[in-house]
Amino acid sequence: MSVAKVIEISSESTQSFEDAIRAGILEASKSVRNIKSAWVNSQQAILDHGDTMKFRVDLKVSFLVD
Repeated sequence: MSVAKVIEISSESTQSFEDAIRAGILEASKSVRNIKSAWVNSQQAILDHGDTMKFRVDLKVSFLVD
């Protein structure tokens, strides 16, 4: 029998939503093993004084528990 756990993480990028997703999963994989899936809970585009845009995602990440 397998047991999975879900955690919520936030990640951001100045490049794109896709880059923010990738960066979040890669960072989570440094301390969480057996990641099986991730889904986007929300997306936000953040403008900083009109010049810089940041792409932020809130993710739910599932992984198998040993």
